[in-house]
Amino acid sequence: MNTTTSRNWLLKYKLYHIPFWCLYHYLWWVVAIGNPLKAANSIILFPFYIKFGFYVIFQAAAVYFNLYYLIPKYLEKGKYTAYISLLVLTIGATACAIVGGYYLCAVVSGKTFEALFGPGDYCFLHFFGNALPSTLASMTLAMSIKLTRSWLQTKRRQQLLEKEKLETELNFLKNQFNPHFLFNTINSIFFLIHKNPDVASASLAKFSELLRHQLYECNDKQIALSKEIGYLENSIELEKLRLNSNVEVSFDFQQQPASHLSIAPFILMTFVENAFKHVSKHAGAPNWIRIQLQLQGSLLVFTVANSSATDEYSAPIIDYGGIGLKNVQRRLDLVYPGQYELDILRNADSFEIRLQLQLAAARMPQLLST
Repeated sequence: MNTTTSRNWLLKYKLYHIPFWCLYHYLWWVVAIGNPLKAANSIILFPFYIKFGFYVIFQAAAVYFNLYYLIPKYLEKGKYTAYISLLVLTIGATACAIVGGYYLCAVVSGKTFEALFGPGDYCFLHFFGNALPSTLASMTLAMSIKLTRSWLQTKRRQQLLEKEKLETELNFLKNQFNPHFLFNTINSIFFLIHKNPDVASASLAKFSELLRHQLYECNDKQIALSKEIGYLENSIELEKLRLNSNVEVSFDFQQQPASHLSIAPFILMTFVENAFKHVSKHAGAPNWIRIQLQLQGSLLVFTVANSSATDEYSAPIIDYGGIGLKNVQRRLDLVYPGQYELDILRNADSFEIRLQLQLAAARMPQLLST
């Protein structure tokens, strides 16, 4: 208990900085005198260590007074005139106190000031020649370190806040998509229960598989591409069960090794769901959905096209398909900045999206998860 209290006291009052200040002033004397041995003698020998102690104690006190009182109370609040005035007074008072250490050395040693430090205008020489420049240098160094540290902390805090903001947005968009998809799927199964109970049973089995994928396999920001493709295939089969026979659905994907690649979950499914939602329902005209997925190395090329009624294009493209397309475009901007191209083509009787996405290698824990 006593050890902890003592350590906290040392940390609170910055006493662990004393070795730094001793080394700093020693280096200052080495530069001023030009000889490390003479500098050491002028510091550790009696009575010169008194003078050295005055440098260490009073300059450290001035530095911390500036950093922890003057800057927060005046500089950070925009009181520049008061801050500069008090800073000048602090530097002047510190230099005067340090000069007093020279005189104390003479008194303690029983020698004259001239005998210890040489002839001359003692006060003027040691104030302007030694104490004042040394105090200015220590104040400047400390402020530079403090301001640089504060800048780095502020920048790191801004980066963390931006990261948290992006993660919050991603979680919101992902959570917004899941209820959107579940709502449509439940409506489809409800429709099938009345139309064909056997087909509804098969749909529930597919739906169960989709829920397992969502609940247990999509908790990471990236999942194996092979799992996402399997989820996509199940979703397409589920959607096909509730479609009328006059809607032709094709999914063209040449099976290739994809376990080494990863993708953000639900990116592809949003486009597919949008196509099923807005496919045309003409009685005497072709109705179709064409889905194509290609892998060119780590580049995924995904195309989804569907026939659509002419009157569906009265709204702007960004509103076509509701919140689904808005969400996926926002997720692409957040997760794959500069790594994707999304083209949306609108014709008189069709709607097509083409996504080119640069994928990353899957991590081992994702490949081994079940």
